[in-house]
Amino acid sequence: MSGTSGQLTRAQLNSTGDWIASVQLPGGMIPWFPGGHADPWNHTEAAMALALAGRLSEAEAAYEWLRSTQLADGSWCLYYLAEGIEEPRRDPNVCAYVAAGVWWHYLETGDRGFLDTMWPVVEAAIGFVVGLQRPGGEIAWSRDVDGAPGQFALLTANASIYHSLRCAVAVAEATGRERPGWDLAAERVGESIADRPSVFLPKDRWAMDWYYPVLSGALTGEAATARMESGWPVFIMEGLGVRCVASNPWVTAAETAECVMAAAAVGWHERAATLLSWTRHLRDEDGAYGTGCVHPQCVRYPGGERSTYTAAAVLMADHVLFGQGPASGFFLPGGFASSMDQALPPGPERARLG
Repeated sequence: MSGTSGQLTRAQLNSTGDWIASVQLPGGMIPWFPGGHADPWNHTEAAMALALAGRLSEAEAAYEWLRSTQLADGSWCLYYLAEGIEEPRRDPNVCAYVAAGVWWHYLETGDRGFLDTMWPVVEAAIGFVVGLQRPGGEIAWSRDVDGAPGQFALLTANASIYHSLRCAVAVAEATGRERPGWDLAAERVGESIADRPSVFLPKDRWAMDWYYPVLSGALTGEAATARMESGWPVFIMEGLGVRCVASNPWVTAAETAECVMAAAAVGWHERAATLLSWTRHLRDEDGAYGTGCVHPQCVRYPGGERSTYTAAAVLMADHVLFGQGPASGFFLPGGFASSMDQALPPGPERARLG
């Protein structure tokens, strides 16, 4: 496979960060697109990208929004509008991802004050999440407003939760706390993904169910490589990106970028770099990215939408492939936490990375 590296210049990274920041609301919330709704998962992803682009005040405003809107049980509602709550159902994957964002921000900045401020938020969120763990280890997909848990579990969501739990453990350790129950919860989620895939609602037509077990680190080694090999001819559209559904020619930049990081996790750096370069056809001059397009006409959808989470995913993929510093190993096996004793010296803060 051949192609350009796909690496963004610093100016391109900054312009994308500027565009994400332009969509952020005064209260810190980052909608999917101007005038759209937000969910805490994609909001957090956008905050992670803002930190990469050096917009730390905007990123920290996004975490403050999470802190101020967290509910008493540690959760957030699924969707928010500028005017308030749109969808009150709780999704544990959406809630868990705050731990990933907080750990990423700390890796990027070394700011212990931020970590200490966000610790109660992470602790409460993970408490909500592990409360939905089933006897087999998988975590139910939702909790209704009346408190009833969802009746099934989702593979992609559990893979993301697995990674978030590992980040939460890292946050706990970095703040001098131990949460062995979180370690156990992560281990049980990982075992369900690796050994009991039948416990999840079948959604193998969707690309995320293919690569997320690898992206999250739930599958590693030969199992991860075999999974990536099996799905590559199904979901990769040569020269275009990743189709979100196996049966349809719908390419999305976010799923392409996430697949870049999964490919990097199994050591496919050249493939990953080429795949990242294919997101360029969805990049606009102002640094925004179209959510996706339909081929062969490459008609942008939905409705020409440009989304903050899509732009964020591309920046993160670029950093995982080409960046330096602790956060560049965030989605690589053993990379995001094992080197931290050496990477972050003792003290309240470390000089911020550029």
